[in-house]
Amino acid sequence: MTAFASKATFSAAVPFAAIVAETPSHVAAREALLDAAMGPGRTRKSSEAIRTGRLPAEGLAFSALAPDGTLVGTVRLWNIAAGTRNGGSVEALLLGPLAIAPDRQGTGLGGLMMRHAIAEAARLGHGAIVLVGDPDYYVRFGFSAAQTGALAMPGPFEPHRLLALELSALALDAVAGLITATGRFALDTVASPPVVAKAA
Repeated sequence: MTAFASKATFSAAVPFAAIVAETPSHVAAREALLDAAMGPGRTRKSSEAIRTGRLPAEGLAFSALAPDGTLVGTVRLWNIAAGTRNGGSVEALLLGPLAIAPDRQGTGLGGLMMRHAIAEAARLGHGAIVLVGDPDYYVRFGFSAAQTGALAMPGPFEPHRLLALELSALALDAVAGLITATGRFALDTVASPPVVAKAA
């Protein structure tokens, strides 16, 4: 199993308070941030078919807040079956979307949020994280397409952008098939209480 640290270098030029567990009060600001950072096409992505109507994985939805309480970053992880192995589904997480407010991009906040999310997923005992994204960006966090060649997303996707990170050895060994949602439906439960992670 790989060890992960939740701290990362962060530019002191941009005020930043903390990464906290997402709460219902963040929803409107999160949706506005996603629209600003990713544009209207974000809802047509194949990952959205997995997230729609579901709750994020327990304890794995995070908001970055500026000192005045403004939401400036968001990242969430979702319970999935990463295909099958020997006839049984393989539990994993789907990461996304990761979004940073336009005026905070390039400051290191995205990296800080990624490392925090990975560390928390490992701490909670998850075996692997899958995402669809830019390989040049996510390779720094250990993601690659080495274990995803036989996996598929629902709907159109670019295979070279389907990446994974194993948090425990061989978690995705010999997996194949369609990635499907396994998480709780949105009406099943309420959000978890906040957990704060201070920036370095």
